[in-house]
Amino acid sequence: MKYISTRGKAESLDFEGVTLTGLARDGGLYVPEEIPSFTADEIRAMRGKTYAEVAFEVISPFVGDCLTEGELKRMLDATYDENYGGQFRHPAVAPLVQTGNNDWLLELFHGPTLAFKDFALQLLGRFFDHFTAKRGEKLTILGATSGDTGSAAIEGCRGRDNVSIFMLHPKGRVSDVQRRQMTSVIESNVVNIAIDGNFDDCQALVKACFNDLSFRDEVGLTAVNSINWARVMAQIVYYFTSAVALGAPDRAVSYSVPTGNFGDIFAGYVAKKMGLPIEKLVIATNSNDILARTLETGRYERGEVYSTLSPSMDIQISSNFERMLFDIAGRDAAVITRYMNDLTTTGGFTLDSAHYAALRDLFAAERVNDETTRSVMQEMSASAGYIADPHTAVGVEAANVCLPDNGAPRVTLSTAHPAKFGHAVKEATGIDPTLPAHMADLMDREERMIDLANDVDALQARVREGGWS
Repeated sequence: MKYISTRGKAESLDFEGVTLTGLARDGGLYVPEEIPSFTADEIRAMRGKTYAEVAFEVISPFVGDCLTEGELKRMLDATYDENYGGQFRHPAVAPLVQTGNNDWLLELFHGPTLAFKDFALQLLGRFFDHFTAKRGEKLTILGATSGDTGSAAIEGCRGRDNVSIFMLHPKGRVSDVQRRQMTSVIESNVVNIAIDGNFDDCQALVKACFNDLSFRDEVGLTAVNSINWARVMAQIVYYFTSAVALGAPDRAVSYSVPTGNFGDIFAGYVAKKMGLPIEKLVIATNSNDILARTLETGRYERGEVYSTLSPSMDIQISSNFERMLFDIAGRDAAVITRYMNDLTTTGGFTLDSAHYAALRDLFAAERVNDETTRSVMQEMSASAGYIADPHTAVGVEAANVCLPDNGAPRVTLSTAHPAKFGHAVKEATGIDPTLPAHMADLMDREERMIDLANDVDALQARVREGGWS
């Protein structure tokens, strides 16, 4: 399996290279040269298998010969199977919970940091360990988080010998639990940085560092954000496990996905291309509605970033949308380069009519404001006895608006544990969700982080200093 850049000028890489590189050197994102596919019989054969076993079937084609079957199986078992040290605290790993006649929640918060990012980042840390040891190299991870990526990445990389991780978050714009999950990790290879700005500012700093090729080579930079293909790849798996549990391939399924950076829903799109019968993918957004506006108007244009009850989606530039555009534009790198140049120079671009039509055929979208989010959390608590976090509530409302209740099963991705957003949940439901036992003392733990201005030179200077002494 080879990987190519969405902008067409970077060298093609194998899975090992693309995992260690992250962002392509031409500024684009890596995608598989070809998307593998499964027959209906092959999908049917996934029934009754463990999560780790399905993960092996789905991920193997993307890995190619960069890992042996035994190496990949051991990594997947160590990530997803509690019998081999996996840290997911539910036997199904990603369980489905029925909340209505045709409505399901796919709970993705049973990992060590209580958010869906654990599915990819627990595995990515193992990939980093294996490939750096093989090469005798050290890596510097630089990432930006709107809340959940940071803690999951740190948990996957803490204490690793060949990896230093620098994680940026927007100061004052993540929940207390999200912040403490990052800043209370005090291993010497983990540096948390609060940036004076919003998530898009953090993401822009990361991209600037990656596009500074001399700096990138100097410190051995790589990415854990969903610009890293391995992140998207790992998230494809739970679309397969959930759809198969609901009758695929003999029954279609629709998904509503709380969406910020477009990585999670892009994984669903890839699953559909691999043969999974997904009827519709719903982009569920909060007031930071760039993707919903794009579906409505055909124009992708950044706007003001608003602080909401669902801060992990407080994003106006969705990086993985570039991968989606690349596919619907017939993998024409020149078109993507034009779109991205327009975004940089003018703040937006208008989709060609054929690309806009293709996008509307694949996706529906709905924006959900904070008032409605509170109402949905309250209703779910009262009618179904289910306590949902605000991101999940956004997804549930989008499913109700965009999908018929008598069609294909409606699955909403429940992306975070309600205790990560306890204040919002209590305000809406009157219930104060408690953290699981392994995090009961989180609010009492020592914190360690630094504050930095929104300045790339200051950031690069701190990265050059390395981890904590």
